[in-house]
Amino acid sequence: MGAKITGAGTDEIQIEGVKKLKDVSYNIMPDRIEAGTYLCLIAATKGTAILENINSAHITPIINKLEEADCKINIDKNKIKIIAPKRLKALDVKTMPYPGFPTDMQSVVASMLTTAKGTSIIVENIFENRYKYTQELNKMGAKITVEGKSAIIRGTRRLYGANVKATDLRGGAALVLAGLVAKGVTKIDNIDYILRGYENLDDKLVKLGAKIEML
Repeated sequence: MGAKITGAGTDEIQIEGVKKLKDVSYNIMPDRIEAGTYLCLIAATKGTAILENINSAHITPIINKLEEADCKINIDKNKIKIIAPKRLKALDVKTMPYPGFPTDMQSVVASMLTTAKGTSIIVENIFENRYKYTQELNKMGAKITVEGKSAIIRGTRRLYGANVKATDLRGGAALVLAGLVAKGVTKIDNIDYILRGYENLDDKLVKLGAKIEML
């Protein structure tokens, strides 16, 4: 566009103003966290689905963890097919800066692992106080203990519907996942958090067979 910017990849970026920018055509990249969320939703509900408009290179750590949990992943250009097992295996996950495992997937993966076989451990290395959602999951029958930067998740066979509330965007997505897995009805308050990051979430999930309604 004609901008004068230097320092990409360093600790300091310098921008020199110009009189005019020119038109360009640009395709916005797919949302890697949205893609990862849907993959985890499908894995947790023991489903099979194909996601389109995916850049698999952007979600390699997520794909690797899903395969480690016993999911089958097939990648074809901009599509990913996921086939979930009857029961997921426990995982150890550490969040890291890109291209490591994204902190924004931490809560969604933790929710997915609440019904996995065995004990999972998640270590949050990016942000503090990012385990508020675990209290809400525990209301649904999850067995999660938080110790400093770590969350210990003891897999249980069943979650149960409850009235819970989203405390942030990704924690809210974790509650949606839990609601899809749980027996009974789950009501999630503060969904404005969730809708900031997921366009037409209810419509997409209904197409996959979910019973979900916005009130």
